[in-house]
Order: sequence, then structure tokens, then C-alpha cells
Amino acid sequence: MLDQNTFDLRRYIQGNGQSMGVWLALIVMIAFGAMRYENFAGAYNISSFLNYNSMFIAIALGMCFVIMTGGIDLSVGSVVAFTSVCVAYLSPYGIQVALPGGILAGMAIGSINAFFVIAMRIPPFIATLATMLGAKGGALVISGRQTISVDWGSNFTKFGMNNVGGLLPWSIIVVAILAVALWIVLEKTSIGRTVEAIGGGEDATKMMGLPVNRAKAFVYILSGGCAGLAGVILASGFGAGQPLEGVGWELSAIASVVVGGTLLTGGLGSVPATVAGALLLGLVFNILNFENGRGVISFSAYWQMVIRGLFLFVVILLQSRVSRAGSKQGA
Repeated sequence: MLDQNTFDLRRYIQGNGQSMGVWLALIVMIAFGAMRYENFAGAYNISSFLNYNSMFIAIALGMCFVIMTGGIDLSVGSVVAFTSVCVAYLSPYGIQVALPGGILAGMAIGSINAFFVIAMRIPPFIATLATMLGAKGGALVISGRQTISVDWGSNFTKFGMNNVGGLLPWSIIVVAILAVALWIVLEKTSIGRTVEAIGGGEDATKMMGLPVNRAKAFVYILSGGCAGLAGVILASGFGAGQPLEGVGWELSAIASVVVGGTLLTGGLGSVPATVAGALLLGLVFNILNFENGRGVISFSAYWQMVIRGLFLFVVILLQSRVSRAGSKQGA
């Protein structure tokens, strides 16, 4: 038997029994793409894929913590749009100003969510729906309903367009650092244990004397900050703040978290599996684009959404079967 203090990599990657399905599906999809498409494993596709999906990984990480408390954050897509416009205005000062500025702007909206949920006791669905509309309106107001071009003379666009070693984008490196930091917070700190305890039962957590309100404020501010980071990546990678972007991104984040095995009722979750879930959903679109390029079958954007939904259902069904099998073995 392993000592209590022994590092168990398998446990941390899986998070819980339901997370096993996402790793299996991710491996199968990567192997399928590499064998079927000539340039699938090429440096350009890998770099482009990681750069674009770094935004979805970022918002999924924040959403994971919120859902682990039994809450929800519907505002993340609008926060991405709002912060992308904000950092476009900050871009003349370089990434050293725009990056923290965008994250702080997102955290400010996350603080509003936390105030509504904790102090005003408004259900998270309603509170974050209100801030979703407010952030979207704010993005349209400050942008004049137009995309805001960034300053190409500063170093701002290098963050979203340049790679390290010709393969890894700076955006995915920053998001990977964020994921490792959040993994440590969840697994090794008291605030992480409190987040998981809240999802298991908020009243019981309060009776144990744990700082429930502080933990809930942390997750909503974190979610806003992660969406702010995604907004910086969006503006830097596409060269403009885009007030109309981010529609439906909250659903992608929720899907990534659920595919990763995090329970919507709270209490259980895994940072690595959430990252895998976001990559898996992005991989579905990537493979469909390659399939369209072969000219044999053409999937429109609408059919791609249908296929992605069906794929999500299959993965969740696989998770459920794996989880039940693990429960029977443990019985």
C-alpha cells in the first residue's frame, strides 16, 4: 500500500472514476487523426490548435472551480468579449500592461458575481446571467459596436501569435502554468479542500467551520480572471478586440468541465481532466475541418455542432460506464 504522502500521479490525473473516459477518448482521437490525415501531427496544426484552444482551456479551468462548489458562471463568454476590447485599448502600452489589465478587468466582473451570490444571496444562474448581459452590453458600449484594432507596433500581438521553438505558442505556455498552479491550489491547499467540501454540502461545510464565503468568492473571481486571460489571448491572437465574440463560450466551458468528469452537483473535479476535456472538444472540430479538406464529405458549421453534441453524449456515456465498472470492482 502506498504511503499517505506518496505522490500518486494516476489519482491526480483521473480526479475521479468518471474522468477516465476523457483520457481514453483523447488518446483515441489523437491516434485516429494522426493515422488518417497527413499534416495532422505537423507543427503548424499543433501550434494553431493549441493557440486557439488555449482560450477555451482558460475559461474551462475557472468554470471547473465554480461548478465544484455547485455553482455556475454564465458570464464568461461575455467577459472574454469585454476584456478583449479593454486590452485592445491597452495594447499600445505592451503586453506587460495589457495582460494584467485584462485579467484584472475579468476579476472585477468576477467580484460582482461573488457579491451577488454571497452577499445578495442571488442564485448563481440568475446572478451570472445578469453580469453576462451587463458585460456584453459594456463591450458594445466601449467599442462603439465595432472591433477595436490593437497596436501592432507594440509587443502585444507577440503573445497571441508567436511560438516558442516554432511549436508551442506563448498563450498555451501561460495557460499551462495557470493549470499547474490551480492543480496545486485544489490538491494542496485549504482553499481547494474547502471548494470540494462546499460541493459536497454547503451547510455541513459551514458547520465544520470552513471559510465557505471566502472560497465561493475565490472561485467566482478566479473564473472572471480566467475569462480575462482568454480575452487577452483573443485580442492578441486575432489583432483586435471583438465585442461580438464569446457567444456560447460558457456552454463550451461547461461541456469541457462535464466531459472532464466534474459533477454538475459539485464536490468532485479534476484540473488535468478539465484540460483534457477542453482539448477533446477542440479536437473534434479540428478533425472535422481536416475531413472537410479531403473533399469526400463536407460538414457545414451547423452539422459540426450536431456532431460535436453527439460526440459529447458518447463521451459522457462512456464515462458513466467506466464509473459503474469501477464501482462494481470496488464493491
